[in-house]
Amino acid sequence: MTIYALSSGIGVSGIAVIRISGPKTKKVISELITGPFPAPRVATLKKVNNINNNSLIDEGIIIWYPSPNSYTGEDMAEIQVHGSRAVIKALLETISSTKYCRLAEPGEFTKLALKNGKINLLKAESIGDLISSETEIQMQQALKVIAGNNLRRFETWREDLLKILSNVEAKIDFPDEDLPNEILKGIKKNTKKIINEIEKSLKDDKVGEIIREGFKIAIIGPPNGGKSSLLNYLSNRDVAIVSEIAGTTRDVIETHLNIDGYPVVISDTAGIREAKDEIEKKGIKLSLKKADEADLNIMILEPKNKQNRDFLKKYFNEKTILVVNKIDKKSDKITPDFKLYNPTLLSIRNKKNIESLIKKIKTQIKKRLNGSENILVTRARHRQNLEDCLLNLKNFVNQKQNDEFDKAAEDLRLACRSLGKITGKVDVEEILDSIFNDFCIGK
Repeated sequence: MTIYALSSGIGVSGIAVIRISGPKTKKVISELITGPFPAPRVATLKKVNNINNNSLIDEGIIIWYPSPNSYTGEDMAEIQVHGSRAVIKALLETISSTKYCRLAEPGEFTKLALKNGKINLLKAESIGDLISSETEIQMQQALKVIAGNNLRRFETWREDLLKILSNVEAKIDFPDEDLPNEILKGIKKNTKKIINEIEKSLKDDKVGEIIREGFKIAIIGPPNGGKSSLLNYLSNRDVAIVSEIAGTTRDVIETHLNIDGYPVVISDTAGIREAKDEIEKKGIKLSLKKADEADLNIMILEPKNKQNRDFLKKYFNEKTILVVNKIDKKSDKITPDFKLYNPTLLSIRNKKNIESLIKKIKTQIKKRLNGSENILVTRARHRQNLEDCLLNLKNFVNQKQNDEFDKAAEDLRLACRSLGKITGKVDVEEILDSIFNDFCIGK
């Protein structure tokens, strides 16, 4: 089936790009235009007409990419027209009127490129990451993966394991023949080398995943301490409702920020206290969950709250910055207990000392994301597959020592398969839908 979609952004724009891919692409273009068919990969100005009544829709650029030299590996074309809603609507409707075309699903063009061997699975995922990147560090991470930096490392491990597997299988095929000592030593040395390299890659503090998804900050504290006010200040807009009534925030409110080029997801949470009703109870549960999942917690307390000591003991940990808000007057002094936690004293209402807090936040982000240049793992899926590979390799080492070659070979096959799932070297149909559902239609 031939597919089509708007590949540029939705809305009014100078130019809109409609992409078509499949065996009937040339037929569709031929019906849309008159005169000679465009030469391959040459931008050609053409009048674009309605297929059904030959009325003019627009004048635009046609680029024809015959198979296999196209993004998808199939016959493909791109139509560049003026980006008005009327032109886009008319062009999409006339293409859809043909019986041999259908609207593309999210990520389907890239999925075709993967299936036709034009790109690998890592590159396919990173194209999606590049499209959705909001900061330069996210963009650079995606570009490194697209360039093949990570692929080479995964492929080297897999090729080395396949060589080891071939020696083990040779022993299974010829049980009466002993493997030379040099080969046995090589198997042991190379396996341990791969194990060490994978373990080192996994000890990355999940930096790649944090860059891709955003550094998570949760603002926590008792009700009416200034959590929503701080979120609004950092966001530079009214994201959350601010009220003198305690317990105004019942749900988690999130906003995405760019702090010194780093992607940050900051959450305002419900005030933590003894819940007064079922809704507040659920909100507090969500607050504690967000605090547990966050990379950094900002705990906001008031200077004269009697419950501060118990709250600190219960919820303060190594990933927490303590903020004492409402230091509006000279008489608003903190108790000695607070000083043990290196608090930041501020007044959100008077915009006093907030820059000091922002500086602390930046320091924590940079500290956590330091050394992001050689990141190998950028997704939870990659991490899980590497952990599975590592487990099977350790099982292989243990079984090999007992001359259990059949079981050892199976452990090696499973280890190779785990690496293959990352790059797409094995059947990964079951994970494709989850990957490409995050893509926009037309890519």
